[in-house]
Amino acid sequence: MSSIVVTGGTPLQGTVGILGAKNAVLKEMVAALLAPGRHRLSNVPSIVDVELMCRVLEHTGCKVEQGDHELWLVVPENLVPEAPIELVRAMRASIVVLGPLLARCGEVSVALPGGDDLGARPIGWHLDGLEAMGAEFELVHGELMGRVDGRLRGAEVELPFPSVGATENLLFAGVLADGVTNIVNAAREPEIEDLIAHLVSMGAEITGGGTSLVTIRGVESLRTSDHRVVPDRLEAGTYAVAGAVTGGDVTVTGCVPDHLRMELRKLEEAGCGVERGEGWIRVKGPERPSAVDIATLPFPGFHTDMQPQMVALLSVADGTSVVTENLYDARFRYIGELARMGADISTESQHAVIRGVDRLSGCPVLAPDIRAGAALVIAGLMADGATRVNDAAHIDRGYEDFDGRLASLGAEISRAD
Repeated sequence: MSSIVVTGGTPLQGTVGILGAKNAVLKEMVAALLAPGRHRLSNVPSIVDVELMCRVLEHTGCKVEQGDHELWLVVPENLVPEAPIELVRAMRASIVVLGPLLARCGEVSVALPGGDDLGARPIGWHLDGLEAMGAEFELVHGELMGRVDGRLRGAEVELPFPSVGATENLLFAGVLADGVTNIVNAAREPEIEDLIAHLVSMGAEITGGGTSLVTIRGVESLRTSDHRVVPDRLEAGTYAVAGAVTGGDVTVTGCVPDHLRMELRKLEEAGCGVERGEGWIRVKGPERPSAVDIATLPFPGFHTDMQPQMVALLSVADGTSVVTENLYDARFRYIGELARMGADISTESQHAVIRGVDRLSGCPVLAPDIRAGAALVIAGLMADGATRVNDAAHIDRGYEDFDGRLASLGAEISRAD
């Protein structure tokens, strides 16, 4: 079991560059299924989830070629419209193959999703929207079997919540549907905007990206694409928090500061110095952070995937903070690991009350998911002594060379088996 060992006490200093967004590139890889031919994606991070999605696409009959932060996807005329359990259980993002495979093949078989266990993440909204467009589904031996008679049909679909995954599946279904599809209460995340830009470059007719009403006018066919993936705001935010928690001075390049509006505002409220420029942010950490309250919300609110990192910072803040998790009911599973390091945190329902302590103490901890793993490493950066974060393979799903990049900023950090 791979581990990351970090010894705390060194303020991080320097510059770190980031790559394309995990939450964008996986869906843009899937978008290639909509058009036969050779597609290219650049600014692709070298992370485990990209490898997993390559295997999902290869199972459908695609050929994948990888270069230096580049991918070429060769999509055949005839696809195998299925994603088996051994692939899907490793990554929930696989569920977005529903839309494009239904649109291209008229049928699909997809195992129920896996990935990080963050609690209930129902796909009912995906299925309701696709059924409104003419698809029919049944669950057979743990697999969703979907089919449509002819082309999917345009429809007006109102989502009960601005779900990113449901918005993506409806985009994929709508671009080749017969007629106009309106997604009401659509997700507004930057990764959705980037996916829409990618689909438009393939010949799709979509308006309303970045708003809660997205309109898709279906076309007969799409073409291949050459697309650069939007920068990963979560990677940028993680390194910003790592610099802040150590009282350091870290500049993150290759990012879009506007994609981190709420997260940077909360760092400022915690006493950090934050500078922003075209494609970069600079964060200077305070001697000790101030307590702040946070509630996770869909974009442009505070991102749930930045919540664990901020809780790590707030665990040594001056005062008491309250963090409210509004998206995933099991997101606080890492709190017990921080408590082992000396954090004073209590939880009730979706709320965490964090009473800042003077210092944390390094010890062995276990990473339960991608962002919690990063947060535990961040906690180790400021803890007394050494912290061993076990099951670090979770971190590799979302961060390329996480320990190496932190080491480049001065962290005393290494890998261990």
